[in-house]
Amino acid sequence: MGGESATRTAPRSGGASRGPAGSRTGQRLSGLAVALGLVLFLGGFVWGAVIYRPYTVPTSSMAPTIGAGDRVLAQRVDGGEIARGDVVVFTDKTWVSNAPVVKRVVAIGGDTVACCTDGKLTVNGKQIDEPYLAKDGLAELQNFPTVTVPKGRLFLLGDERSGSLDSTAHLADAARGTVARSAVSARVDAVVWPMDGMLERPTGFEQLGALSSPGPLRTMVALIVVGGVLVLGGGAYGPIANRRSKRARPGAEAASGR
Repeated sequence: MGGESATRTAPRSGGASRGPAGSRTGQRLSGLAVALGLVLFLGGFVWGAVIYRPYTVPTSSMAPTIGAGDRVLAQRVDGGEIARGDVVVFTDKTWVSNAPVVKRVVAIGGDTVACCTDGKLTVNGKQIDEPYLAKDGLAELQNFPTVTVPKGRLFLLGDERSGSLDSTAHLADAARGTVARSAVSARVDAVVWPMDGMLERPTGFEQLGALSSPGPLRTMVALIVVGGVLVLGGGAYGPIANRRSKRARPGAEAASGR
C-alpha cells in the first residue's frame, strides 16, 4: 500500500485573509466617511478664504480688545452692512496713506455723538455702556464736542481712548472726523493670534438699533473639525478591523499524523 501523502489542504476558513480587513459594509462606510470628511474639511477652508481676510493690527489703539501685533480675521462686507459697535477695517487717505485702519464704529449717519456724560459716551442723548474699554481708561479721557454724523458716513473710535488716533483726531477735517461707509472693506469677527476667539457683541448699542449678526466663522470651524474627525475615523477603520480580526483568529492548527 502506498504511504499517505504528507501534504494537507489548508482549511478554507482558517487561513489568513488577503483582502482588506472588515466587512464590505464597513469598508464602504469608511470610504464614504473619508470622502465626506475631505469635502467638509476642504470646503470649510475654501469658504473661509472667500469670506474672510487676515489682518495684523500694528498698534495698541484697539486695546484691550485687540493688542498690538494681534492677528484678526475680518469678514468681507459692504459698507452698507455696518452697524453701531462693529469693529471695522477701512482705508481713508486723510487718516493713513495706503494702509488699512481698524477702529470701532460708535455712530452712523444721522446720529449725534458726544463725550462725555457721567464718564460715558453718548449717542443720540443715550449713554452707552462699553465693557470692552479698559477699566482704567474711561471714555471721558477723550472729551470732544458734539458731532452730528452726515448721512452715509461713520464716526469711529479706538477702544484705547486716551491714545487712539481716531475720529477725535480728525475733527478739524472737512468731514469732521467721519469716514464714508464705502471706505469700509471688512468687519472684524475674531482675534486668531493669540487665540482670543470671537469678539463679543457690543450690547450697549442695542438701545439705538439692531446690531450686526456674527459672521459664519463658527460654522466654518465646525465643518473643518467634523471633516477632520471623519477623515481620521474613516482612515482608521482598516487598521482597527485588521487588528480585531487577528485577535479573533484561532491559532494555527497543529499538523497531526495518522
